[in-house]
Amino acid sequence: MSKDYISIAALNQYAYCPHRCWRMFCAGEFSDNQYTLEGTGLHDRVHTLGSNHRDDTWQVRAIWLHSDRYGLIGKSDLIEESDGQLYPVEYKRGHRGEFDNDELQVCAQALCLEDMTGRTVTQGFIYYAQSHQRQPVEITPELRESAIATLTAVRTLLHTGHMPPPIYTQRCRGCSLYSQCLPQAAKKVGQYRESG
Repeated sequence: MSKDYISIAALNQYAYCPHRCWRMFCAGEFSDNQYTLEGTGLHDRVHTLGSNHRDDTWQVRAIWLHSDRYGLIGKSDLIEESDGQLYPVEYKRGHRGEFDNDELQVCAQALCLEDMTGRTVTQGFIYYAQSHQRQPVEITPELRESAIATLTAVRTLLHTGHMPPPIYTQRCRGCSLYSQCLPQAAKKVGQYRESG
């Protein structure tokens, strides 16, 4: 991987939580919990390289995507082609996502596919394993702009190494790095300093 290339997964992590992204991609920290283990198990099953046809749809699994234009690289779960259209399909554990980080990941895959093939990608999907449902992701101009802005933020983070502060949100409850960052404690320390 070129030194200038950013992992597609880093965009997802940054959109989920910039502090988590810093811990994973700058500090090299990672811990598993129930959710990450379930996700790893799902991706282990999905990431068997191969291709096949299903009805009128061609499918290929576990191929590497890259974009020289955007400096992105990552492994796809599934790419489908139907009626001349390409669709990235990202597999996630659980039910329909509450946050937009998974959509950014699909969009980043679409950007790579466009750069690799010269074809426009207008839609992708997120497949949620627990509900067995596909959520369509429209690759809109707004989503593209958001993905590119997130990519720029990740690149800056990796270049500077500056640690974003931990900020407690609803997302923290499922984070495998919660005990390392302790966002509630950091919030209380900040409040104490402001009052002192």
